[in-house]
Amino acid sequence: MSGREVRSAADVEPAQRVEQPALLIVDLQNDFVREGAPLEVPDARKTIGVVQKLITEFRSRKLPVIYTQFLAHETENLLWLWSPQCRPDTRCCWKGFRRRYDDAGAELDCTEIIDELRPEPSDIRIEKYGYGSFLGTSLDGHLRTLKVKSLVVAGTVTQICVEETAREAFHHGYRTTLVEDGVSSFAPDLHAATLKNFAMKFGWVAKGQDIATWL
Repeated sequence: MSGREVRSAADVEPAQRVEQPALLIVDLQNDFVREGAPLEVPDARKTIGVVQKLITEFRSRKLPVIYTQFLAHETENLLWLWSPQCRPDTRCCWKGFRRRYDDAGAELDCTEIIDELRPEPSDIRIEKYGYGSFLGTSLDGHLRTLKVKSLVVAGTVTQICVEETAREAFHHGYRTTLVEDGVSSFAPDLHAATLKNFAMKFGWVAKGQDIATWL
């Protein structure tokens, strides 16, 4: 199918949706995923297996795997109004701060990627101080250097950091697919609405196994 024949997103062949792709894993870190975390998203733990399989698929093909980590500013800022857990009394997502979680036998760095999805030295890490992964970070530069044309996005929270990142990707010109069973939220209605809206105007939504076959 040539570019001139494409009339809608539905007409784009699956292989073209993931042409020269990278896997972008958004904020699957201790302070969001572990039991008892200040900003715990319980459903995030249900996505771990899907994300693990996608990581394996990408690494086996020597395709980029990129992780983002949300960091909270340690001084008063606008985000504290909506996430008061980031204030000094809790220190949610403060870089280097360690806490004990209900499902961990030791104190863990609160901003570190969960052990189940531990990055390898060759993977890229992007630290960010906002919801999106592009604004004020080196992500786009890394993607351009790697000649990436499309992104497969997993992670949490669907309607916040995942959505903001995926929309930014659209505006930066990357064909973007959200992993339907690889993203998670604490609000099922907002999760569903986000996936529906994204698929309508910004990119594609597909199951992890389907995306693996597209590769």
